[in-house]
Amino acid sequence: MLQEKIVYFEKCGRENTESTLKLAVEAAKELGIKNIVLATTDGTSARMMADEIPHEGIQITVVTHAYGQMKPNWNPMPMELRQYLMEKRFNLCTAAHVLSGAERSLSNTFKGVYPVEIIAHTLRMFGQGTKVCVEIAAMAADAGLVMTGEPVIAIGGTARGADTAVVLRPEVSCNILKTKIERIICKPID
Repeated sequence: MLQEKIVYFEKCGRENTESTLKLAVEAAKELGIKNIVLATTDGTSARMMADEIPHEGIQITVVTHAYGQMKPNWNPMPMELRQYLMEKRFNLCTAAHVLSGAERSLSNTFKGVYPVEIIAHTLRMFGQGTKVCVEIAAMAADAGLVMTGEPVIAIGGTARGADTAVVLRPEVSCNILKTKIERIICKPID
């Protein structure tokens, strides 16, 4: 039976990545969950999952930044790493962020607050990683890489690295308010 205790990290950030990945895989095995969705910017967390964390029987879907999000026509995850992850049978999802994307352009241009940003800020009340988990699960569902309504474990973080893992039932972005967060595996307290 899965330990019902949530693991809290004293600080957010990349120093929690290995523990977060291990906790997520352990929970997936104990709960019989077959899909983990993992956020990554430059691929460091994805490479760690591929090379250091045993995850047999679990499909890993890596969700990356969209091209041009940080600078025009560029993506921070090197093409060689993308190829390596595909050789390891990881799914790759590169798409606009569900909880910012085009709406961020409107708020930056017109200096207002829009509904999707309110959703994002509300989720951040539970931590940046929790917002990321909901967002990447919707992105993966939009791409058909995970099924809506079926439990997955989503792994996100604060700035760099992984520090949050949750069990949730994702929905596609047009139904994001139907997403159900079932349990928190780990998260930072700051």
